[in-house]
Amino acid sequence: MSAPKTSFSPTTRNSLIRALCRAALPGLATTLLLTGFVAVADSAPKRLSRADSFLGIHFDFHAGKDCTEVGKNTTPEMIQSIIDQVHPDYLQIDCKGHPGLSSYPTKVGNPAPGFVGDPLRVWREVTARNGVSLYMHYSGVWDSEAIALHPSWAVVNADGKINPNATSRFGPYAELLLIPQLRELAGVYEVDGAWVDGECWASVPDYSTAALKAFQEATGITDVPKRPGDPHWREFLDFNRDVFRQYLRHYVREVKKTNPKFQLCSNWAFTDHMPEPVSAPVDFLSGDYSPQDSVNSARISARYIARQGRHWDLMAWGFTTQPGQGGRSIKTAVQLEREAAMVIALGGGFQVYLGQKRDGSVHSDRIPVMAEVAKFCRERQKLCHHAVQVPQVALLYSTAAHYRRINGLFSRDPSPLQGTLEALLESQQSVEVLGEHNLTGRMNEYPLIVVPEWDYLEPKFRRELVAYAEKGGNLLLIGPGPAGLFRDELGVKLEGSMERKPLTLDRDQRLCTVKAASQSATLPASATAFGSLRRAADTNSLAFPAASVARLGKGQIAATYFNFSQNYMETHDEVARRFLQDLVKSMFPAPMVEITGSGSVDVTVNRVGKQLRVNLVNTGGPHRTEPIIDTIPEIGPLNVNIRQKSKPSRIRLEPAGQNLTFDYQAGVVRLTVPKLAIHEVLVVD
Repeated sequence: MSAPKTSFSPTTRNSLIRALCRAALPGLATTLLLTGFVAVADSAPKRLSRADSFLGIHFDFHAGKDCTEVGKNTTPEMIQSIIDQVHPDYLQIDCKGHPGLSSYPTKVGNPAPGFVGDPLRVWREVTARNGVSLYMHYSGVWDSEAIALHPSWAVVNADGKINPNATSRFGPYAELLLIPQLRELAGVYEVDGAWVDGECWASVPDYSTAALKAFQEATGITDVPKRPGDPHWREFLDFNRDVFRQYLRHYVREVKKTNPKFQLCSNWAFTDHMPEPVSAPVDFLSGDYSPQDSVNSARISARYIARQGRHWDLMAWGFTTQPGQGGRSIKTAVQLEREAAMVIALGGGFQVYLGQKRDGSVHSDRIPVMAEVAKFCRERQKLCHHAVQVPQVALLYSTAAHYRRINGLFSRDPSPLQGTLEALLESQQSVEVLGEHNLTGRMNEYPLIVVPEWDYLEPKFRRELVAYAEKGGNLLLIGPGPAGLFRDELGVKLEGSMERKPLTLDRDQRLCTVKAASQSATLPASATAFGSLRRAADTNSLAFPAASVARLGKGQIAATYFNFSQNYMETHDEVARRFLQDLVKSMFPAPMVEITGSGSVDVTVNRVGKQLRVNLVNTGGPHRTEPIIDTIPEIGPLNVNIRQKSKPSRIRLEPAGQNLTFDYQAGVVRLTVPKLAIHEVLVVD
């Protein structure tokens, strides 16, 4: 029987549903929602687009065969309580996880075994009434249930077996399930968009008959490689990467043909997992950085994604996982606040993953922590959101070198640069992580460009780096790999081959041991040696330069003859960090902002409009090693120098609104920040 027609206004309908919930009749309320008796109010507040959104909560639970009462405890009051406590711009909830079962009663997909009402209708009605956007967590490439039901939809592995998780672009999965289900969410449920999970990072090489035929037609290669080292392995990976790009462009465009306002993101696409130009019409970029060592994970992801030309946000896990270890797993408010600071200081939005129960309801006891984090973020929103970094130090994340290095399609391997990034940040440099496409045509904006341990660069890009230095730029190469690519410009003779043996690094009689690949170099008379290296086990062995600095046209070129990144990630040796800090200072002696007083502060120099804003984030404490952080020790006082042409009218420490006294002489502002708890912003008027 069809639902009765009513002339109730949206306000009356919504009041009725709230009254039913207060009367402990959520089942009837859900039934009315399902029949259309209660609809999303036409007069509901306008919801923010993802581009204008700053703060959200992500819930998911990857529904499985055990989920037989989804929606049983999903009430309007539960959702309203979340909104009332946190005041998010959007909520992002589960609708299909990696197992492939949908946590709402889909008519076009594969629903979980059992439902009590239609919980997605409840989420949509309450969020719309409050002007809160609603996004779906939807597993894309990874869909185990679709493959179980339709084995021909799967990728075929190199051994000829069906991949149980990864769907194939050469099967009908996108046409028969992915696109229809996204249209169902957009049209029937009127949700605002989808954060599509299990995408680039879940994609694998496809050996299905259709895939191999397409590969052979595209390349002319008939001898298909099966493993790293086989002929044409790189070409096969590149082909499969392009297959993913085509898949992504295809489904986004198809959904937008019928639902143009539906906002889509492919998790980790065009980020440090997939470091390349944006080539699909996605509406925003996003990813969930690691639940362990989250500060360092967020450091690199935020700095790469910030220059990709799309609105972006990053997701912190509200809990952590420690395999084989007991103890607490729920992160504290102060811990999440610092993780938020690592993201919003770069201009992005922030969300936290809190998890749902197996019936789709939420853990209400975790919401107050999120409310504290939300308050912290909102106090800084106007100071940070959509800020743009002032070019200072550019650290190259080479697309070409990364894809030649890895043996997966979109595997994340930041080891060639992450340790170098950490050392630069811990020396209080303001650093951006940029790909070739971010730097080409605008290298001269950066006083210093650092090329970490990449052993390959495209010839055209290498020539542009040389021209940058010749015109007055400063080019720093980390490791014998990139040094070998620029040996003519350095004027060095590299002896023998690279070796990985323990070395003693000596800089002004400050000694430390480094375990890294190195190569002996003979310098020309025109170059200046910087530090020395010798075999750690042989104090009588001949020393060779740790680094060299030379003029190149109007600029400078320098190189280290040992790899730095992995060793620093493992040791965080102070002598090694100071070596790199001194080398950078010899090339870039006058950054826009200098901080002294603590090494535990990240500096990000931004502008919002024309206004300069200096973000200071406290990175003190054992965040690398401890899964749960209860307190973050204050640091300070911090002495700050800011170089600018004219004297500021005032400088405020925000969000406290504290006016700071300062001195201005010879183009340098000098001031003191008394203390830094987690994140403060110097606003220069």
